[in-house]
Amino acid sequence: MYEAAQVQRRLCGPRHLRAGPYEFASEIFPVRHLSGDFITLMQIEGDLVFAIGDIAGKGLMAAMWFTDVIGMIRRQMTTVGDPAAALSAVNRDLLLTGLEVPLATLFLARVNLEKGELTYCHAGHPPALLLRENSEVEELRAGGTVSGALSAASFANGSERLCPGNTLLAYSDGIPECRNESGVEFGAKGLLNAARTFSGCKPSVMLFSVLAAVEDFAGSQRREDDVALVVLHRFGSCKKY
Repeated sequence: MYEAAQVQRRLCGPRHLRAGPYEFASEIFPVRHLSGDFITLMQIEGDLVFAIGDIAGKGLMAAMWFTDVIGMIRRQMTTVGDPAAALSAVNRDLLLTGLEVPLATLFLARVNLEKGELTYCHAGHPPALLLRENSEVEELRAGGTVSGALSAASFANGSERLCPGNTLLAYSDGIPECRNESGVEFGAKGLLNAARTFSGCKPSVMLFSVLAAVEDFAGSQRREDDVALVVLHRFGSCKKY
């Protein structure tokens, strides 16, 4: 189990990456030894590409699909380069296996590091948050349905500009659905409040500060789901542009 967990971590790619004015930080905390949540990071033609996802179930059953799903994403993004087209192909490939495929939610993004252009698509995943320098927050909702559910599913890209000073947070549902001793969920509001509180920090500091806020909220209540979080920040000031 330990060796399998280490393989999962390596498949996810680097936890931390600095590329020009951009800094990427990520982490996964499985509720058991193996995770159904995943993150993958790569660079294609100078663009930064990453995905965060959640394979239905926990432990060994979900983890058995971990490698396949990450492999599909990386292969399709390398081939087609477009998030919506890649997710459509992943959905098709999952259904073509002929097996009892678990449902999987995904958020897939491609960032042009020179222009700051962000192209993204989700497959039934919680909307990522884009924190602007003026404290405004946008939810990135463009996409389609959960992967592995419908052969006729369609996916659409969304686009934003990641300006200097902006931060993107992508997360699995284990964060907002985390409960405390009273059964109250941390919620999207709790995540947003934590993100705003630590928005001036480096991505790696913000990442662990947000995760610590979730743990503090849960208190003695044991986590029931895997947790995954991505923080991508573009340094600089919008005043220069």
